[in-house]
Amino acid sequence: MCYDISYSSDLKLITDYLPDLVIDPQLFIDFDTFIHVQAQAYRKYLIIIFEDGQYKLKVFEWGVIADYMNTPEKIKQSRQYMCNAQSEKIVHDKKSFWRRIRAKRCLIPVTGIYEHRDIKGWKNKVPYLVHEKDRPVFCIPGLYYYSPIPDPETGEVKGTFTLITRPANSVMRQIHNGGPNAGRMPLFLTKALELKWLQPDLTDDDLQSVLDFEMPSEQLENWPVFTIRTTKPRPDDHDKTAPFEWPNLPPLGVDDGNIQKNLF
Repeated sequence: MCYDISYSSDLKLITDYLPDLVIDPQLFIDFDTFIHVQAQAYRKYLIIIFEDGQYKLKVFEWGVIADYMNTPEKIKQSRQYMCNAQSEKIVHDKKSFWRRIRAKRCLIPVTGIYEHRDIKGWKNKVPYLVHEKDRPVFCIPGLYYYSPIPDPETGEVKGTFTLITRPANSVMRQIHNGGPNAGRMPLFLTKALELKWLQPDLTDDDLQSVLDFEMPSEQLENWPVFTIRTTKPRPDDHDKTAPFEWPNLPPLGVDDGNIQKNLF
């Protein structure tokens, strides 16, 4: 799955990507908080929707609050499972909540995503930053939904979103190689397919053609980074997205750390 994303730039990168984007002048955006956003923190993040004939930039919370989560207790219990939506369940799974809201489509602008790799004999997973080659910003398709109950403190009806994943390509299988959802990756797309995802009148066949796209491994770049789920600074004082040299890190495809260690 994908529970960690990054946007390490400013608003201009997004407006260059989509010059016709409508931005509410009252919208407050703190880009410093976006270099690492973790799904189950349910933090606010940028999404792009197509509404009333316009592309609009919104700030919604990651993690859909579905209409059956109609009490704070149900939200606390179930929301953790609503940060990713499997592409296989959006069009043809008639029992899926994602199929019900497939018309509420959004794009999630990122400069990269983080994924964690299991290595036998290592206590902790190694995080990698992954991004599309030659694209300073790209967008992951998602779905959005408004909370069925207002926020108990502010009275706000929250906008929430989920990020779409699919079976991993060959390189992402080597990075996301452990855990109950191993072998998945975000639905990386070309820019043309990203914009197609927001078109309002897509048929189910049109949607499926986007969901079936698999980004070739050679179109992705990746490198290991220092532990991202920590408040401690990196030992080399670089930011979270910078490459980090883990001692005796096995190459991708070699998941036994003891084998690599014995080579030295």
